[in-house]
Amino acid sequence: MSERANFSEDELLQPEKMIQLYAMGAFPMADSAKGNIEWFFPEVRTIIPLDNFHIPRSLIKILKDNSYLIQHDKDFLTVVKHCSSREETWITDKLISAYRNLEQRGHIHTVEVYEGDALVGGLYGVTFRGAFFGESMFSLKSQASKIALAHLLLHLREQQFVVLDVQYMTQHLKMFGATEISFESFSNLLQKAYLSDARF
Repeated sequence: MSERANFSEDELLQPEKMIQLYAMGAFPMADSAKGNIEWFFPEVRTIIPLDNFHIPRSLIKILKDNSYLIQHDKDFLTVVKHCSSREETWITDKLISAYRNLEQRGHIHTVEVYEGDALVGGLYGVTFRGAFFGESMFSLKSQASKIALAHLLLHLREQQFVVLDVQYMTQHLKMFGATEISFESFSNLLQKAYLSDARF
C-alpha cells in the first residue's frame, strides 16, 4: 500500500486507521522474531460464502444437543490470549493492545465455547458494517474451534452479513466450504458489505 510508508507503525495501529485498513482489505500480522507489525494485501483471498457454506454433520449434532454453551463477547482478552499462546505467534502484546482498542469501540467480536464454566475454544474477528474479518481461533478440546466457527457461520447468516473473510486457506476451513477468490473479487464483495447495516 503506497500510503503505508507515510505512517509509523504506531499510527497504523490507531483504531481509526486500523478500521480504514481493514475496510480496504488489509490485515495485520507481527513478525514473531522481530515483533514488527506489517499489513498484508494477499492477491488471493479466502472467504467462506455465507450463502453456500457447509457444516459437518457431527458439528450440527453437537450444536443441537447443547453439549456446550456458546457465548458472544464475554471474554475477549482471554480468547485473544489463548489464540496467541503458541510456540510461534503473530499476535504480539502490542497487537493485542491495538485489538483491545478496537474491541472497546465495538469493532471486535468473539465466539466462545464453554464446557461448564471452562472456556475450551473460541475465535475472534474484526467487523465493519456487513463484513466479518476472521482473525484467529483456538481449541483446548477436540472440535471446540470448529464448533465456534460453525456457530459463527450460522450467526452471520442470521444477522445478514455479506462477507466472512478468513484470509488464507487451510484444511480446517476447507471443510466448511472456504474458497479462494482474487483480491479484485474480494474488494467487490467488500463494497457490497459496506452498503449493509448488519450488526453482530
